[in-house]
Amino acid sequence: MSLIGLQLHRWRRPVFRRPGRAWAPGDERGSTLIEFAFAAPLVVLMIVGTIEFGMIMFVSTLMESALRDAARFGITGQEPAEGTRLEQIVAIIKHRTIGLVDMADAKVEVLVYPTFGDVGRGEEFVDGNGNGAYDAGETFTDENANGAHDNDVGAAGAGEAGAIVAYRLEYAWPLRTPMAGHLIGHDGKFILKSAIAVRNEPYDQAIGAPAPGG
Repeated sequence: MSLIGLQLHRWRRPVFRRPGRAWAPGDERGSTLIEFAFAAPLVVLMIVGTIEFGMIMFVSTLMESALRDAARFGITGQEPAEGTRLEQIVAIIKHRTIGLVDMADAKVEVLVYPTFGDVGRGEEFVDGNGNGAYDAGETFTDENANGAHDNDVGAAGAGEAGAIVAYRLEYAWPLRTPMAGHLIGHDGKFILKSAIAVRNEPYDQAIGAPAPGG
């Protein structure tokens, strides 16, 4: 074979690559992307859960603070210039929760009790079927003489001087992320509750009390 033919033969010789070279041992190209694809959903879920729980705790703290401020106003016996004491109590709660609690959907209860021991107590009844709950027709003690059994003996109102008054606030907080809604709460909402019981000051009802500061 001539020198020229030998050179052409070398030039035409095909180049073979070893199969699987791209996945040779020690080659980790692309592994980070695969690992992230598996970890990303968990990371996102943790972030969403942290945000949701953070908001729930924040709103719960606001509700407790708002209820204390409302009770602080209620115990003084002060009559507002406009509206009733109960309306002013609701207005205080609305203001202190900075718009995060929709008062149209919130449940506010202000009830008067004879003693602190009566707070949340229902009227006594004879549990004929032993199910732990009052059923129509069972004998009960009608303490407030309204002709019906009451699960709570408290009377609506902010109370007079020296009265025991319980303030309750309940709100169904709408969960902002559907992902968290499947894990906590019910029907996309998380029930928040706050309550406090106080004794009204022995204020002079004829004179009234000074407006609370702050």
